[in-house]
Amino acid sequence: MIAGKKVWAELPVLPARELVPLVQGWEAAGVEGVWAPQIFGAPFTALAAAAAVTSRIRLGTGIALAFTRSPLETACSAIDLDYISDGRAVLGLGSSAQSQIEGSFGAIYGKPLAHMREVVEQVRAVIAKGHTGELHKLEGDYATLDLSHFRLVRPALRPCIPVYLPAVFEKACEQAGAIADGLLGHPLWTAGWLREKAMPGLKAGLDKAGRGRDTIDVNLMLFTVINDDRAEAIADARANIAYYTQSPQYLRYFTEIGFGDAAQAIQKAFAAQDYEAMARACPDEMVEAITIVGSADEVANQVAERAGFADSITPVVPQFGMTQDKAAQYRQRIAELFYV
Repeated sequence: MIAGKKVWAELPVLPARELVPLVQGWEAAGVEGVWAPQIFGAPFTALAAAAAVTSRIRLGTGIALAFTRSPLETACSAIDLDYISDGRAVLGLGSSAQSQIEGSFGAIYGKPLAHMREVVEQVRAVIAKGHTGELHKLEGDYATLDLSHFRLVRPALRPCIPVYLPAVFEKACEQAGAIADGLLGHPLWTAGWLREKAMPGLKAGLDKAGRGRDTIDVNLMLFTVINDDRAEAIADARANIAYYTQSPQYLRYFTEIGFGDAAQAIQKAFAAQDYEAMARACPDEMVEAITIVGSADEVANQVAERAGFADSITPVVPQFGMTQDKAAQYRQRIAELFYV
């Protein structure tokens, strides 16, 4: 724990012999929950494995790509995970980058905020009433689900599985405030962006929906590298920040936080598939603005500052471009600093 906040961990896909002791150790240490990201495959698989060997820890998709599968499949996957875990599932849904959704996955992106609202409405409808036979047809701009002949074999364990939405920009924070159970803060956020853009956006959404701040859980994901050798910490995180900068969709964000030129250079290098050039174009100052780096004391102080805006935090290892052994070392340092 730090600053009295609940702490979550990020669960990578690992062989069972590594995954089992990792999540059991986290549960024993008092970790509130684990997020499994969708890097390639759906995150439900790793979470189901974790559910089978734990009894308390919450299990969140952080995130599942909302536009790459039918809302019905997403709902059914969440229902299954909730059954397997005895009611510990949390459904994090994200839009990701347009280039990834349309290019790599060959799916429809559309207008992401409207698309996300539709997915959330349809997923919630299936979870709440998929066993009743009364849904009939769920009409949408992106998917129309004809459920006239569909019925779950039993009610969902819980009629309302918590839905968390991630955000980079203000409008996504506003939407989370209006419709979600939780806001999953993007690890790209700087302290300034969190204070000046993200939190005002969240408040606008809550106000619009007539909700109080206590109706939503704000969980901040934080790229975290604990290392007494600051130069090594920055070097270890650099490829990860360059990777997250590749999407033109995020150029406005990097421009507003003062790194527009670097982001354009990184995106140009990515277009040429020159990964070394991507890293070279990512300056130390950009890495330090986004990633929390330094000694254990330095990291704790920086995290405490940001945690003041949140209900829970998720320190994560920026593992793109990092060896598995080094990522494991940084996970252990996070555990030693943040877990009970």
